[in-house]
Amino acid sequence: MIRPDPDFPASYAQARERFLAAARARGARIESFENPAGPGLDGEVLAADVAVLGPSDARDVVLIQSGTHGVEGYCGSGVQHALLRNGDELDAALAAGARVVLLHAINPWGFSWRRRVTEDNVDLNRNVRPFPVPDGPDLDYEEVHGLLLPDHWPPGAANEAAIAAFVARRGAAHFQFAFSHGQWSRADGVFYSGRAPTWSQRTLREVLRRQVRGAARFYWIDLHTGLGPSGHGELIYAGRDVAADIARARACWGPSVTSIYDGSSTSAKIGGMVGNAFYDECPGSELAAVALEYGTVPMDAVRDALRFDHWVAAHAPQDAQARARARETMLEAFFVDTDDWKTAILTQGRDTLAKASAAIRAA
Repeated sequence: MIRPDPDFPASYAQARERFLAAARARGARIESFENPAGPGLDGEVLAADVAVLGPSDARDVVLIQSGTHGVEGYCGSGVQHALLRNGDELDAALAAGARVVLLHAINPWGFSWRRRVTEDNVDLNRNVRPFPVPDGPDLDYEEVHGLLLPDHWPPGAANEAAIAAFVARRGAAHFQFAFSHGQWSRADGVFYSGRAPTWSQRTLREVLRRQVRGAARFYWIDLHTGLGPSGHGELIYAGRDVAADIARARACWGPSVTSIYDGSSTSAKIGGMVGNAFYDECPGSELAAVALEYGTVPMDAVRDALRFDHWVAAHAPQDAQARARARETMLEAFFVDTDDWKTAILTQGRDTLAKASAAIRAA
């Protein structure tokens, strides 16, 4: 359970209620996209909600997105609510002439059920890729699938030794790439890219068409958790390997912006990122995009939470107690319920929007 907090929610249902109320109080234009995979954990409607502030013909658009990875929405929704509730940074962006779009819970199913994936067991941030997927198995992932999701849980000392031996033989970087790059061959596996666009991907594209297409410049902040030192927000470039777009992100948010393409980020090189949708849907716009990735707990704990969550979904989907334990384990891995952590998260979220506003004023 998350302690009561004015911004960070205790459930998806509460997050949605608060977000919509705060958006209405700010006078935002609201559009909702209902996910047919509902109801959610508490019997609630599942929807991605869009709140829009600022002129419809603005040349600059700022989009702040939460819930790409479901359970990570507990953090992202809190940042969005805080920006709406105490709106100095929003006001600065609007004063610079921008349209500000807050996309809440683009993966509402995962948010509600405290999973990182969509209702299809797909990692949305691996799903925006060319389809159909390649024929045959994903050989990199096949090396590690049995290690990550053994037949029995909890895994024993032999499994831990096998993982350690693999890392010693192939290297930690290859291990991270093998399990996280976005595999296509195991629908019950981790970081599954899917075999078709998910509802969340299709909805994201619709939001981009309606709210971003035609803008001269687009500033995209996608809120994530689970990588890096606890409480630290790493700004990871979130577009394709385009030199001008990487330079634009660093001009906006500073030289500390990391990249999967040059090996500077804590994330391995992955495929199918949501940022790919921009290039299809918003031709002619200039992109500055980052994932604001907040650290939570050590990487081994995050990885083991993901493993347990997927193991339960694959091997014990009818075990209510196991599913409840998996939900709590996932929440503890992707959200840190301390005042210091939450203060750090909000401070960095506000600063990230403030830097986008400064870039707009300087353009």
